[in-house]
Amino acid sequence: MRERVLLFIILSCLGVFLYVFQNHVNTVVGFVILCVCMVVYGLYSIAAMKYQKRKLKKFPPVVNESYKPFVTVMIPAHNEDSVIGYTVENILKMDYPNFEVIVIDDRSTDNTASVIRNLESKHENVRALIRERDAFPGKSAVLNDAFKIAKGDAVLVFDADATVEPDFLNKMISKLEPADVGAVQARKIIRNKDVNFLTRCQNNEYTLDTYLQTGRDAIKGAVELRGNGELIKREALEDINGWNNYTITDDLDMSTRLHIKGWDVRFCLEACVYEEGIISLKPLFRQRRRWLEGTIRRYLEYFGEAMKSKKMSLRARFDMAIYITQFIMPLWFMMEVVFRVVKFLTDKIDPYSLHNVLWSSLIVSMVVGVGFVLAIRYSLRKYDSIPRMRALKQALETTVYFLIIWFPMELFICGKILFCKKDMNWGKTTHGLVMECIAEQQNVEKEQVKELELQEV
Repeated sequence: MRERVLLFIILSCLGVFLYVFQNHVNTVVGFVILCVCMVVYGLYSIAAMKYQKRKLKKFPPVVNESYKPFVTVMIPAHNEDSVIGYTVENILKMDYPNFEVIVIDDRSTDNTASVIRNLESKHENVRALIRERDAFPGKSAVLNDAFKIAKGDAVLVFDADATVEPDFLNKMISKLEPADVGAVQARKIIRNKDVNFLTRCQNNEYTLDTYLQTGRDAIKGAVELRGNGELIKREALEDINGWNNYTITDDLDMSTRLHIKGWDVRFCLEACVYEEGIISLKPLFRQRRRWLEGTIRRYLEYFGEAMKSKKMSLRARFDMAIYITQFIMPLWFMMEVVFRVVKFLTDKIDPYSLHNVLWSSLIVSMVVGVGFVLAIRYSLRKYDSIPRMRALKQALETTVYFLIIWFPMELFICGKILFCKKDMNWGKTTHGLVMECIAEQQNVEKEQVKELELQEV
């Protein structure tokens, strides 16, 4: 109810603001001011990244090789029998000396529990946790249950389809050592990015997120956890009383609560976690719906606490406030156009004035779109080393993808929060397509080896 009331107040205030501005000032001016603030902030982030790079080159950080805390790896799994075995075997290949793996079956209806028990019997540092059918639902509850039996001084969380390189944890752990750092997030990459348009755009979306997270890290802003490949200090977890069982985005919720408590969250560009992209539109909408709803609800729930917190840094608060504008801007533009059309239909504005205003809004939106395309292109060139023209083409594709996925989704989520009861619908993502391809390729290779052996005989 609190989130619903707060969102209603925000939308009402935005509506009143636009109405007053339309009668006294061209609201395009306000929209331009908002865009300029975001551009200035973006340039500030780029400058901070360049300064950080020069500083690290001049004064390379000294890594404390003796800092090797015991780490508990947690891997929740719900109906993941096709991928969980491969994931655990991959995680066990990490060359970090001190870690255990807790694999949690979250009320699965397939063969996941049996696969997990087999893994436990096969590996001495793997522990199986099988949750009861009537256990509290949600990833947060799963992780809280596993945390009760975890032995580690830090917790590393992976999704059931995650894969990493052997040096993953060694790259991550050094960033966790400072006393004020509560968590570290790895870079996420789509493993099957070349399957189709959607998987390619998802990877480009992740690459843009890498650029934004790197910038936030450079200015020591409000870096966010991403659920897969997040390393959290036990002390920090205990300080915020673990995961919030009543959120649908455990990672974003935890990020905000860590910042409010004064903990720093860092981003590790060098450590990469690979996951499976979604290949069809309906499940992608379902997943992104959960992400966006969790993001908006998180801001509505914690914004007041964040602004009042005496422990949260000023830079983190400012950074969070700037990022909220990315949700205000689409609403602003749509409300602006709707108000103008209504005034025209009620004969309160002449057609010539409406024509000018709509063209002004359209031009500003196009400028914002161009800036967005350039940001994606820059990210693809910098972090994926994609050739110039291909990067531009993919940036244009990804911008269209964002318009299709995120723009209407925000309207839907605002309507849901205002008029529907809050639920814990997770929108389960199906995994295993990539693993099936890997298994098929392995079978082909085995057959080829057999044929060669027969030929030699």
